[in-house]
Amino acid sequence: MFSVVEPRRLYRLAAEQMRTLIEKGEFPVGSRLPAERDLAELLGVSRPTVREALIVLEVEGFITIRMGSGVYVTSRKAPVAPAVPDSEGPFELLRARSLVECAIAEQAAALVRPDHITALNENIAMMAKSLDNRPEALKHDREFHALIAGIIGNSTLERLVSELHDLRLTPYFEKLAGYFENRDTWMTALNEHRAVRDALAAGDPTAARDAMRIHLELAQRRLSESFGGETDWLALEERRHALAP
Repeated sequence: MFSVVEPRRLYRLAAEQMRTLIEKGEFPVGSRLPAERDLAELLGVSRPTVREALIVLEVEGFITIRMGSGVYVTSRKAPVAPAVPDSEGPFELLRARSLVECAIAEQAAALVRPDHITALNENIAMMAKSLDNRPEALKHDREFHALIAGIIGNSTLERLVSELHDLRLTPYFEKLAGYFENRDTWMTALNEHRAVRDALAAGDPTAARDAMRIHLELAQRRLSESFGGETDWLALEERRHALAP
């Protein structure tokens, strides 16, 4: 039934294998999927990889998460294209951003001018007013990182940073965000932005690089913690419903 997946884009391969089994009827509509730990063992992947794959299937309409019960196969009215056929997973994206944006912050600290700091201050003030509005907070978050790239004066880098942030606008990332983003996580990110701003304002390349690295590592940790223990899917679903307008 299951076979161990290759160590390449694991969550997509895991989703593809589960999707195929559902389409073949091995998991009929209304049936409950095996426990997360069992799926991880059968597929030969980690539990976070299984959770990433389950989000893909939820976006595509193959499964639903029922609070206090588990993950069930749902009836889909029409076929849809895979949710993330060519896009990166959240951990891939954060690692790539760390490599790119830490280097950018380091160089930006050597080139920063007072007007750049003014723009960052204005951005931080706007984001502070948007903590309860995810689209607005996301917009200001994107702008903050683009502003830092803009300090260098390299349009390719500025476009690259913006495009990396835009990957978070896919249905997959929207679904994922609903499980772990909230006012507290945005406030934490905002404080991390302030630390990056302070290092830039001090003209300290090493501090700017380290502040950006810490920011993106903590973002990855927040995501990892949202993929916690075996029962966390139910807690996350409850949180998502509680945060819904």
